[in-house]
Amino acid sequence: MTQETILANAKLTLRDEVVAGCLKLNDGVISSIDTGASVPSGALDCGGDYLAPGLIELHTDNLERHISPRPGVAWPHSAAILAHDREMAGCGITTVFDAMRVGSIPSAKARYKKYARELSSEMLALRARGALKVSHFLHLRAEICSETLTEELAEFTPDDRVGIVSLMDHTPGQRQFRDIAKMKAYVMGKNNLSAEEFAEHLAKLQGLQKRLGAAHEAAAVQEGQRLGAVLASHDDTTVEQVATSAVHGVTMAEFPTTVEAAQACRDHGIAIIMGAPNLVRGGSHSGNVAAKDLAERDLLDIVSSDYVPAALLMSAVQLGEIWGDMARGLATATANPAQSVGLKDRGVLEIGKRADVVRFALDDHTPVARQVWSLGAQVA
Repeated sequence: MTQETILANAKLTLRDEVVAGCLKLNDGVISSIDTGASVPSGALDCGGDYLAPGLIELHTDNLERHISPRPGVAWPHSAAILAHDREMAGCGITTVFDAMRVGSIPSAKARYKKYARELSSEMLALRARGALKVSHFLHLRAEICSETLTEELAEFTPDDRVGIVSLMDHTPGQRQFRDIAKMKAYVMGKNNLSAEEFAEHLAKLQGLQKRLGAAHEAAAVQEGQRLGAVLASHDDTTVEQVATSAVHGVTMAEFPTTVEAAQACRDHGIAIIMGAPNLVRGGSHSGNVAAKDLAERDLLDIVSSDYVPAALLMSAVQLGEIWGDMARGLATATANPAQSVGLKDRGVLEIGKRADVVRFALDDHTPVARQVWSLGAQVA
């Protein structure tokens, strides 16, 4: 039976402009787009709210927060996945690449134990049963500085919906953690480590990188290609690091930490992803380059909610205001991420595309998601 939804009297966020209009959803796709403020019979009057494509999240640690809500606390995986899924829907996110760490340090504290294969299998099983509200893919965060990266990557196959493999090197003293003092405050606070335990942790990570770093990086690139995934770099800091990323075939750079690295990404045609919390807060919690500075230099293509799901819509709207172009701002969380991972069926309000839509209003510049549809079904 045909399921039709008509959304009228709305600000339609199209590829290059925002126009007053009406959107019709039929059997999971957008079937028509009309301009004007009229409200046809049977339509939902959106009262001038925005209608945008469902948001696309490429890198979120939110699921990890649900499976381990406190250090050392394990939560049932199915319940955690379902809660995470519904939180995504409630924030207007209809496609999410769930970031899962691969590469563990079994000899360290519990948070460095293996979990990705088991969790992803449970995620895929819930999807197969139709239990999830939004579209989920996997984003494997390949931890170069680990003991078991190659073994863990080998457990995944091209059937696992792995869309992204990112090359993560969190070795202290470079990239995100150039400032050891900031890393010390972050790691000790998050993991309840003493100063002595942190020193041991520091030495262990540096030793692992020296012993296994080059082999792990090469393996992650090879495994990403085997899985048919897009390759992403993480926390590029120098022009040289970006050049290495380009040689590896990286097409997305997550959270470059300097203007120089971001400019090098632009020069190599690598899409630049910045964290939404960085933009919303006005700066990086690690002391790296501010997302706003990159936006003002035209060095920002995509935003990611990272660790605050609601920040994705907030940051896209904020970019629209910075640039004076709401369509361009929203594209950083819709069309641009869709293009970067090869999803041609979503990310824009166009006839024939997936009926993934978020309706939102602005409350003193803060977006409020009112309703969300995924494949034409209301999910929030």
